[in-house]
Amino acid sequence: MAYDTRIIRTCSKDPWWNLAVEEYLLERVEPDQCILYIWQNENTVVIGRNQNPWRECRTDLLESEGGKLARRLSGGGAVYHDSGNLNYTFVSGRNLFDTERWFGVILSAIRSLGIDAGKSGRNDLTAGGRKFSGNAFCIRKQSAYMHGTVLVSTDLDSMSKYLQVSEEKMKSKGVKSVKSRVVNLSELKPGLSVDDVAEALIESFRREYGSAADIEGTLRKDRESREAIEELYCKYSSWAWRYGEAPDFDVTYETRFPWGGVEIGFTLQNAMVSKAVVYSDAMDAAYIESLAEIMKGMRFNAEELANQIMEAAMEEPDDIRIMAYDLAGWLRSKCF
Repeated sequence: MAYDTRIIRTCSKDPWWNLAVEEYLLERVEPDQCILYIWQNENTVVIGRNQNPWRECRTDLLESEGGKLARRLSGGGAVYHDSGNLNYTFVSGRNLFDTERWFGVILSAIRSLGIDAGKSGRNDLTAGGRKFSGNAFCIRKQSAYMHGTVLVSTDLDSMSKYLQVSEEKMKSKGVKSVKSRVVNLSELKPGLSVDDVAEALIESFRREYGSAADIEGTLRKDRESREAIEELYCKYSSWAWRYGEAPDFDVTYETRFPWGGVEIGFTLQNAMVSKAVVYSDAMDAAYIESLAEIMKGMRFNAEELANQIMEAAMEEPDDIRIMAYDLAGWLRSKCF
């Protein structure tokens, strides 16, 4: 099968611009098209779609030292990016969304550099028993993407300094610190550069898709494209998108499940849930986001909220029903 492919490598290291370009590509990818988008950020913490920035990142320290906080469209946890980290995004029409194929492209690239790499769990890639790449997904009706990182020569001290990883998450991973869990590929192959990895990834993509696409340094500079990206940039750079509202909740509960941590804040009025906010590093960003509306307007009663969550998940896929079952059981255990 012949594929319509594009390869884009931007020189910008502004996370808000790079994420704007990513969403622009997601909105405009053709049904039969697959795009490899390669990018880098400098001194940045990127949080998942539903995460609480103040819990995940030492935001004041990051910004006082010239760093940037960014929030992506996909779920998952917080990550640190600098010039020793390579980011990639596979963007395609919905019918071509194939994470296993894309993981294969990445692993083939890393192995071609002489590093034995494999996949761990749903979204991590490892070498030497440690993680060098984490991935997340965004699926829309007509298009989808998978994006991730490759740690090549990232400053792991800065990663540890800026990220605030909960003790519960560290225990669930069986490690004592962020640094002990991850590895730079340059540690396994001294002298390896980000450009080496980028070139290997591009060649692996070309082999997999039979692509002869040239590397585009920038997107088309027509007025319509530029204005669309600039509008998205305004969103990604805004306080509202990056930080969101931080209300004083009447009641807050938090826990951790095998699929991710959850923190729920309830604002109450006359024993009713007038507002609920759900923070999570779970991969299923859309489901987590939907929970706020599911619980809004309900009586503040553990059994009723649990039943509402279960009922709303009846027609959902198995993975969502498992999450709903876990959430319902946890809420019932609170007995409020």
